[in-house]
Amino acid sequence: MVWSVQHLISRGSVTYLLLVSVVVLAGCGLGYWWIDPSIHSFGEGMWLAFTTAATVGYGDVVPTTPTAKVFSVFVVLLGYGVLTLVTAAIATRWVETEERRIEHDILRDLHRELGRVSAELSQLRSEVAALRHPPSGSAASVGLDVDQPVKDQ
Repeated sequence: MVWSVQHLISRGSVTYLLLVSVVVLAGCGLGYWWIDPSIHSFGEGMWLAFTTAATVGYGDVVPTTPTAKVFSVFVVLLGYGVLTLVTAAIATRWVETEERRIEHDILRDLHRELGRVSAELSQLRSEVAALRHPPSGSAASVGLDVDQPVKDQ
């Protein structure tokens, strides 16, 4: 079971980073709920954490204490980091898909060319073997010594 979902939760995957984002936002929501007395539920804390991290700021729920306002600065910085990582993971997935298609095309062409070169090499080996061991009388009748190496002049 674990092996079937391991690719989904590997480090750097979109699923992993989304899970990290939810955990970070839940922690920030819990922080708002604990720090700010105007936040009455964990859900309101999560909403404030999301709108702050995404730098949307609807204004329906706002931090009211100085501590919560300072905490908001850190939530914004965490939001920048987390949302940037998720966006980068999605972009990487698109780029990898295109790269894999290109790599597949290159490998297919390479295998085709390798097969052609292998067939040509096999044919050349056959021709060299035939020249080394000619049928009886054919090289001798012409006066060729096929066992002698050829010297460049």
